[in-house]
Amino acid sequence: MAEATGDPGGDGAADSAVPPLDLLVTGTVFLDLIFTGLRTAPVGGREVMADGMGSSPGGAATLAVAAARLGLATGLAAAFGSDVYGDYCWSTLEEDEGVDLSGSRRIPDWHSPVTVSLAYDDDRAMITHSHEPAFEPAAFGTVPHARACFTDVGTTRAPWVDGLVERGTMVFADVGWDGSGTWDAAALRERLGGCHAFVPNAAEAMAYTATTHPGAALEVLRDWVPLAVVTAGSGGAYAADDRTGETVWVPGLPVPAIDPTGAGDVFLAAMVAGTLRGWPLQQRVRFANLAAALSVRDLGGALAAPGWADVCDWWTSLDQGSRFARDYAFLEQLLAEADHRMFGRAVPTIGFHSGTHDHSRHGPRPARQDHPSPFGTTTHQEKP
Repeated sequence: MAEATGDPGGDGAADSAVPPLDLLVTGTVFLDLIFTGLRTAPVGGREVMADGMGSSPGGAATLAVAAARLGLATGLAAAFGSDVYGDYCWSTLEEDEGVDLSGSRRIPDWHSPVTVSLAYDDDRAMITHSHEPAFEPAAFGTVPHARACFTDVGTTRAPWVDGLVERGTMVFADVGWDGSGTWDAAALRERLGGCHAFVPNAAEAMAYTATTHPGAALEVLRDWVPLAVVTAGSGGAYAADDRTGETVWVPGLPVPAIDPTGAGDVFLAAMVAGTLRGWPLQQRVRFANLAAALSVRDLGGALAAPGWADVCDWWTSLDQGSRFARDYAFLEQLLAEADHRMFGRAVPTIGFHSGTHDHSRHGPRPARQDHPSPFGTTTHQEKP
C-alpha cells in the first residue's frame, strides 16, 4: 500500500472553507453476491435452490450509495482490488452512483473481498473471503474534508478521526459484533470521544450497556454522544439528541421483505441526510425507518438503496387518510424539491445493469447518457 503523504488532520488552513463533501465514508468495499428465497439454510450434502440472485458493491459502499441517492455529495475512502470485481465496484460507484472516489485507491495484485449473502427466515447469513491489507485513508494522502464522516470504532479509532473532529466534522460512529464477548463499555466510550453520533443496533447497544431493552440502552448511550440512536429492526428505532433536547421512539414500517442486507447502512445514510439538513429528530428517524424499509423490498444492499423517486412512489401509493400519511406529511415538501432520478438495481451478473422504469410522471427527467463500462455499455440518467 502507498505510504502516507500530506497531513490527514489538516493544518487549519482549509477549516474556514466549505467542505467539498457532505459525507465521507470509510471502510472495506466487498463484492456482494446475494441469494434470496431460500426455503431453508444450507446443510452438508444437500443443494438448496434460491428464487433470486443479485450482485452489488457492498460493505462501506452500501452507506456511500445510499447517501448519494438521497442527494448528499458523498466520498468513499477505501481500497479496491485490481481484479474484475474491483473494476465493477469502482465503475458502478463512480460512474453510475456519482460517489467521489478521490480518497480511494486500487491496490496492485490484491483481489476484492467477496461476501455471499443468504437471505432466509427474514434474516441473512453471510460467508466472506478477504485478505489484508487493512485500510487507512491517511495512507493515501490527505483525508478529504467533509461535513460528516462515518467510521467504525468497534476495535480501534483511527488517528485521522481526531483531525476531522478538530475541523468540525460530525463523526457518525458504529461498531460491529464483539466476537470476544468482552463488550468493554469503558474502552468504547473512550473511542467515541468527540464523535457526534453513535448508531448501534439493539443487540450491540444492550450488550455494551448491560441493559435488557433498547430504550434502556438509549438512556445510557445518550450520555456518551450528542446524538444516540438504537435501531431495533421491526421494533423501530430509539433516538436522543442532546443538542435539541429531543427523545423519540418511532415504530418500524411494515413492508414485504426480500433481502435485509444493508438496511442498517441505509438507515444511517438517511439519518445523516436529515441531520445535515437540520430536520427535527422525529422526522429524521421516521425518514430513516422509511428508507431502510424501502431497501429491504429489493435485492442487494447498496443497489437496493432507495432514491427520492422510490420515496415518491411509496408516498403517492398511501391512503392519504391513514396514520402513515399523517406521520409522513413532511415528505410532501421534500419531494417537491428533490431530484426524482431512478437508479439501477442488483442483477445476477456483474456484466450489466437494469434501470428502465419510466418515472416521467414525477416531473422533468434529465437526458440519458451512456458511459463506458468494462462489461459493455452501462446506461443511466445523469443529474442535471
